[in-house]
Amino acid sequence: MSATKTPPPARQYRPTPGSALVGYSIFASRWLQAPLYLGLIVAQVVYVWVFLKELWHLIDGVFFAQDHALGEAEIMLLVLGLIDVVMIANLLIMVIIGGYETFVSRINVDGHPDQPEWLSHVNANVLKVKLAMAIVGISSIHLLKTFIEVGGMPENGTTGDGTDKYTSTGVMWQVIIHCVFILSALALALIDRMSYHKVAPHEVHDGVPVAYPDARNGLAEVVGEPAQATARH
Repeated sequence: MSATKTPPPARQYRPTPGSALVGYSIFASRWLQAPLYLGLIVAQVVYVWVFLKELWHLIDGVFFAQDHALGEAEIMLLVLGLIDVVMIANLLIMVIIGGYETFVSRINVDGHPDQPEWLSHVNANVLKVKLAMAIVGISSIHLLKTFIEVGGMPENGTTGDGTDKYTSTGVMWQVIIHCVFILSALALALIDRMSYHKVAPHEVHDGVPVAYPDARNGLAEVVGEPAQATARH
């Protein structure tokens, strides 16, 4: 009988210095995005200045205006403008922190008392869903401002407090675009939910174990790890 031949050992791939250099260069290119997020921080400062100007306009029009005090509708429009600025600022924060954490480098704020709750499990899909929901909120504020300004709009349209001309067709398209934003956010949320799958009996999202609440004692269990005492109040 002939002796059984043992298969030759599998060859291990060893990267050459040239390929390693190219790989490290491509990986380090993520830092090219860092100036973009720093620029968004400057945009955040600009929005803070815009908010303070709008707030002073509101205070001056309510308490110090002698000839023309602001009416209820005008105050509501200014307040909605302030809320709009805040929501855009929140959108900027999500893009700055979430985008930097996802695509550039870890921020390493684990355990910090001011760490955002969503930052602990942020990824590209979660970030897209949150941005879509923020855009829906901003669109809702703009649509509400339009409804307040147009009031009982006649057939030939009306002009708001600014120079914009509102027509029934224009308002209709604003509503349609807002509905498209809502459908897009729902579609992104559904796609993100489809990326979850059960693993006896927990859930894994993009290969990462998801904390699963234990209904018996209020503790959270993670796949492969013992239950941790994270009581919810």
